[in-house]
Amino acid sequence: QVQLVESGGGWVQSGGSLRLSCAASGVTLDSDDIGWFRQAPGKEREGVSCIKGSDGSPFYANSVKGRFTISRDNAKNTVYLQMNSLKPEDTAVYYCATDCFDPENWGQGTQVTVAS
Repeated sequence: QVQLVESGGGWVQSGGSLRLSCAASGVTLDSDDIGWFRQAPGKEREGVSCIKGSDGSPFYANSVKGRFTISRDNAKNTVYLQMNSLKPEDTAVYYCATDCFDPENWGQGTQVTVAS
């Protein structure tokens, strides 16, 4: 049974940083792709970043490239999203899921609020 649990969200001022965690069970990080997605109020859910299981290659949406870094700790079965230089438009509920392009096994989400 696959379960993903996000944590690490919170409130931060513009320019600040947060690190999100996605604790995974029932998946193998060195073979399963894990993606981070977000949904802002009134907007559709969008992909933020993804890490390939096979080789750890990271992918980023243009809106976060250069500011966010995805990584994983296979021993802890956890995927991280380090978010720096946060902007108010990054405010959203952040979710992790398996698979980069056809996501499933969604976590419950963690709220990130960036104040201007």
